[in-house]
Amino acid sequence: MTTGNRLRDILNENGKSLATRISSRWGMTTELAAACGCYDYVEYLLEYAPFQVEDLENLARTCELHGMGSIAKVDFQNRGWWSQKALAAGIQGILFTDCKSPAEVEECIALTMPDSPAYGGRFGFSNYRWIGAKPVTSQTDYAAVMANSVRIFMIEKKDAVDRIEEICCIPGVDMIQFGPADYSMSCGRDVSDPAWTEHRKEAERHCIRTALSHGVQPRCEIESPADAKYYADLGVKHFCLGDEMKILRGWWRENGQALRNSLF
Repeated sequence: MTTGNRLRDILNENGKSLATRISSRWGMTTELAAACGCYDYVEYLLEYAPFQVEDLENLARTCELHGMGSIAKVDFQNRGWWSQKALAAGIQGILFTDCKSPAEVEECIALTMPDSPAYGGRFGFSNYRWIGAKPVTSQTDYAAVMANSVRIFMIEKKDAVDRIEEICCIPGVDMIQFGPADYSMSCGRDVSDPAWTEHRKEAERHCIRTALSHGVQPRCEIESPADAKYYADLGVKHFCLGDEMKILRGWWRENGQALRNSLF
């Protein structure tokens, strides 16, 4: 097992990154993305799809075989358990969801930082796959690998948007990502409401500007390459292109309907 971290290296070099979102537990799906040769890492949607701990091992191995990084998006309620299992299995970063306050963000960081004087976290020594089957393990090496993990935070609640500057000042916040759907819902609005669009977009721009001013990298999900320019002009360098479920749904709907219309 490699102890490198693709996304961390890119962040350290002030580079650009491209990811894609995968819901499938089947390693072959990851290999199909890897074979394209254009993705730096994969985001696994643990928040939405069914996963087991063994799946995380296999998915981490698949990424490692192809020199790709990996992150896991975890739900809020079980974030500590899944984050620790994912990192110990070899996943290289965590995308945390639904935090409302700086205190909740700090808790997420503590849960994934090593329980060591150098790091002050609550993540103990996990005798798991990160050791690479070595007969002798080093707790200090383990602590360094876990501390090097990337921590990304969805800014998707009104409370979090209102306190974005405080959140971006917290040590250990590597990246943020605005979530328009959850943000809209937390404001009692519908993301598709045209009367709400400009306010929602300004909230996103505010989060991007604030993150950059504090040295935190914003990350954006986009549906097509054409969507990137808007965000690139705002200073965004990290993108997640496409979503496995949306890709399948779009292809099935468009082509299935076209064929049905031609047959009937």
